[in-house]
Amino acid sequence: MGKSKGGFSEAGLRTMRDVLNRHVDSGRIPGVVALVSRGEETYVEAIGTMRHDVGAPMSRDTIFRMASTSKPVTMAASMVLLDECRLRLDDPVDEWLPELAGRQVLKRIDGPIDDTGPARRPITVRDLLTSTFGLGIDLTALGAPIMNAVFESGVFSQGATPLPEPDEWMRRLGTLPLMHQPGEHWQYHLSHDVLGVLVSRVTGRPFETFLRERVLDPLGMGDTGFHVPADKLDRLPPSYAPDPQTGEFTVWDEAGTGQYSMPPAFQAGGGGLVSTVDDYHAYFRMLLNRGMHGGERILSRPAVELMTTNRLTPEQEAARSALARNAVHVSFGQGQQGGWGFGMAVRTYRGDYAPTGQFGWDGGTGTSAYPDPENGITGILLTQVGLTTPAPARLIHDFWTTVYQAIEA
Repeated sequence: MGKSKGGFSEAGLRTMRDVLNRHVDSGRIPGVVALVSRGEETYVEAIGTMRHDVGAPMSRDTIFRMASTSKPVTMAASMVLLDECRLRLDDPVDEWLPELAGRQVLKRIDGPIDDTGPARRPITVRDLLTSTFGLGIDLTALGAPIMNAVFESGVFSQGATPLPEPDEWMRRLGTLPLMHQPGEHWQYHLSHDVLGVLVSRVTGRPFETFLRERVLDPLGMGDTGFHVPADKLDRLPPSYAPDPQTGEFTVWDEAGTGQYSMPPAFQAGGGGLVSTVDDYHAYFRMLLNRGMHGGERILSRPAVELMTTNRLTPEQEAARSALARNAVHVSFGQGQQGGWGFGMAVRTYRGDYAPTGQFGWDGGTGTSAYPDPENGITGILLTQVGLTTPAPARLIHDFWTTVYQAIEA
């Protein structure tokens, strides 16, 4: 690809390709598909193979498990309901989610789960949208009674055990006390799964059905969903979770017989999507275009602005930043952007090559997707290696370092 005004330099793209190849050649990353775009220019690299030992080469239409990179996309269903006034930001959710009414809150984050006091107010839609409803995954509290209870209850949607149907999932969630008062503290992940149930109950339709009709289909995201149909399974690589000590490849989810080979009982907005680089490019390009796709409006401009600007108070942002810094030994440095909008991180300080205002998120299966409004770029990197070792996180960091070097002024 040649040099073009407002696009990417030939030298920068060669550097990106060389760095991606270096990670694949290391033997720790079997394959990768990467996309960068700016204006009308799009550049895609598919390198390596779908299996670590043998197998078909990676291709532009390879389907990946998006894990937490699902969050920015599934959030769009809630934003449609806000646009249509079927939800309001400060409505209590008790009407649709009675399992979350009358909550008890832990007196101490590391205390017994029955040492609680009453919540000061109901949980609101805003609390769910901002991941501040009071319960979530806290990597700095692993081993605490509440975190043990979360995992033992079977509500964590990134495990190997399939989740129950939504009503049973909500029942189990309702047995847990909150870790913090509603609206007080940023807590990761669980709010996005709750939002999927909320959308389903408000609309009277399965979460995926509404998401597909209002977001995925209008954007042409035909390879995105909560499972891979049988006729596309040959495009899905196995998902690896390498041994943390030895780095040996271990299959976390096989393609033909794994959890993504059939429709799930629970459509997990927090991490359940599969997709491709081109599908995700369509979605994030729509956000960069402030809700427009071609001549069709998918989301209102204010909805996109709410999603993609920091919604945390200074105290909440400080707590989220501290959580990210204090968990680098398990997150390998991911998540250190500062702010959080609706469904995604929003960079509020310049800690690396990316400027403030960049938004998006990463996934524990080795995925990363961020647009940058200042430079008008979108970058997406997808691999099949989970973040149980530093290798995929280092690949993600190096990808973004080369993306920003490739920008033509």
